[in-house]
Amino acid sequence: MKKEVRQLREKAINALVLSIEHFNRPWDRGRTEAVLILLDHAFEMLLKAAIRERQGKIRKAREKQTIGFDACVRKGLTDANLKFLTDEQALTLQTINGQRDAAQHYLIDLSEHQLYFYAQAGVTLFRDIHDDVFQEKLIIHLPERVLPISTTAPKDLSALFDKEVEEIKGLLAPGTRRKMDAVAKARSLAVLESAVNGDYEQPSDGELEKVCKRLSGGEAWTSVFPGVASINITAEHDGPSLSLRLTKNEGTPVQLLKEGEGAGAVVAVRRVNELDFYSLGAAPLAKKVGLTIPKSRSVVDHLNLRDDPECFKEIAIGGITHARYSPKAIKRIEQALKEESIDDIWAAHRAKQKAAKKKGGGK
Repeated sequence: MKKEVRQLREKAINALVLSIEHFNRPWDRGRTEAVLILLDHAFEMLLKAAIRERQGKIRKAREKQTIGFDACVRKGLTDANLKFLTDEQALTLQTINGQRDAAQHYLIDLSEHQLYFYAQAGVTLFRDIHDDVFQEKLIIHLPERVLPISTTAPKDLSALFDKEVEEIKGLLAPGTRRKMDAVAKARSLAVLESAVNGDYEQPSDGELEKVCKRLSGGEAWTSVFPGVASINITAEHDGPSLSLRLTKNEGTPVQLLKEGEGAGAVVAVRRVNELDFYSLGAAPLAKKVGLTIPKSRSVVDHLNLRDDPECFKEIAIGGITHARYSPKAIKRIEQALKEESIDDIWAAHRAKQKAAKKKGGGK
């Protein structure tokens, strides 16, 4: 085993042990955030160790930083030369990452049952990936005194979420004035829903308030969160050998891994029709972002959107190849224009074109 791989794996196991330690601590101050942040870090280090163990790259050409969490999961799921993840494992990873993102950057209220579920499923998944990639048992690398997360597994997610929704409704009861608490509790379910649906964005407070309104109005949570309703858990054994895994209900499709690195999801339901996903040509894209086609193209080139499978794809129809963009490209362009002037981007684009023509003419 190469030194880099060994050190990455050691960092991963260290973070896992610390996550377990914080779960088992007898006080609650900062406990949820610590468990999720450390567990998420453990997985990123483990994924990078696994990629390097299988001769993959974790740093893009000319980039100073290594690839992020999402890109690591994508490689582990879709790179035929080093694939070591299943669809369900990728879904579990993106769900834990989404919960960590909400806990680290804003407000989320995870019940003890939910925190247990993510922590125990995380430990199970860490062990599955580690033992498969390195052909060694994880337990031999853990201190003998490390305790399992728990010895009692919930029977199914439906019962768990029934209870969560009832608590949300209670917080929204007339006269309670606890809407913010209800929103924080609903966020954990919405994050899981986003993970299943492959959405990158954390839900906004406004969106969560609408969710809470639907729930308090009596709408079934399976209708409000259809993605959550499509998954369940399986438990094997008990005590120290307990395994808890996120699974799809029979007939539930699974989706491609997303390309982008950032806050959010990686894998969810399979795209049945790629034209529904890549729904924009160059002209509609330009219109959506309020630019001319040439200026829109300059921003596309500036952001390298055509290298991002979640933003761009060439689709062959009847022998003709069409350049198509997804709605995510709109978000990327709009965000870029908030940070940079279109005039500056356009000027840089024109300068590159002139330089390329001059170079070509000199040959």
